[in-house]
Amino acid sequence: MKFSSPTVVRGHQKNAARRWKQIGRKRRGAAAILGLFLTISLIILTAITLDFGRINVGQTEMKRSADAAAMAACWEMHDNRAANQSTTVIHSAAAQAANQFAAYNLVGEQAPQFNSSDIVIGTYGADQSWSSADPTSFNAVRITLRRQSGANGELPLFFGSLTGRSSQSLSTTSTAAMFSTIAGFYEPPNSEYTIGMLPIALDEPSWLAAIADATEDQYAFANGGVSSGSDGIFEANLYPKGNGSPGNRGTVDIGAANNSTADLSRQVLHGISKQDFADLGKPLEFDSNGELLLNGDTGISAGIKDELATLIGKTRMIPIFRSVANNGNNAMYTIVRFEGVRILDVKLTGKKSLKRVIIQPATVVARGAKIDTTGTHYSTHLVTPVMLVE
Repeated sequence: MKFSSPTVVRGHQKNAARRWKQIGRKRRGAAAILGLFLTISLIILTAITLDFGRINVGQTEMKRSADAAAMAACWEMHDNRAANQSTTVIHSAAAQAANQFAAYNLVGEQAPQFNSSDIVIGTYGADQSWSSADPTSFNAVRITLRRQSGANGELPLFFGSLTGRSSQSLSTTSTAAMFSTIAGFYEPPNSEYTIGMLPIALDEPSWLAAIADATEDQYAFANGGVSSGSDGIFEANLYPKGNGSPGNRGTVDIGAANNSTADLSRQVLHGISKQDFADLGKPLEFDSNGELLLNGDTGISAGIKDELATLIGKTRMIPIFRSVANNGNNAMYTIVRFEGVRILDVKLTGKKSLKRVIIQPATVVARGAKIDTTGTHYSTHLVTPVMLVE
């Protein structure tokens, strides 16, 4: 057997160590290149992630700002329309409100503003239809908010130098509407909330005559006060007069049967309560035939004159009936719509011929109203609060 000398062995060991060092150097060099590549990739990926996050935040801010602007513009549209302002004034007021509230909701640290073409007033139906063709029936405002070149500028990104994209174009649309298709009312959520409805019913022919300007216009409402004269809005008398259905006007029991004077007084002053809904024992809404039957009492008691007098100049809702069966406290009213009115004058003492509860049609916001999605029940002077529909 042949053995290598110690010198030869040491030589082999040195050569092997040298080769391993060379291999280690090559591996360290490759690892450094790979590490540099991964670091750069991670930086770019982080930049992309942060910019995508900014875009998502920006889109959320856009929607929030557009929603606020649409709702503010819709409320302004309602207020100016109720004040019988011209279409030009209504559009201008809506645009001003939209820009004001958009400025409160920054998008990418910037207060956005709208061009005139970004704000459209139109009619939004319960069936989700939309039209801007008829300015006499509009009930909604559609807002388009843009961060684009020429419209608020594109949203600047953080790492455009790394990703090759320095800004992002964004756009969103919001629509807010108020509906006049009222099917009834939800029960108040607690004892602190009430439905502002008078428990006094008016016959449908008298209501239709008033909104058709076929009655009298002897009172004027201006600057929060009522005076004798004309304001262009015709009136109706809630107090029973004459023969036929007008003679059957009276109070209705929205609550327990045979409401007492104390109950009626409370409802006149404060509205219909959660307990009244419970005592009614059925929903305050129209059935499949489009009717709501309410027990009542023909006539209006002088016991609620003081409470009614406190409402002069104020608005309330009332039920409108198409027919009534029986008399006295056995009367059964067939309610077919709810409407908004303003109380102008009250006199329930003295000669019967002089007794009156004079009201005029007035647009009222029906808080707690149920929307009739079929569009069957339409109120001319009653609208829901503003709500986002798109």
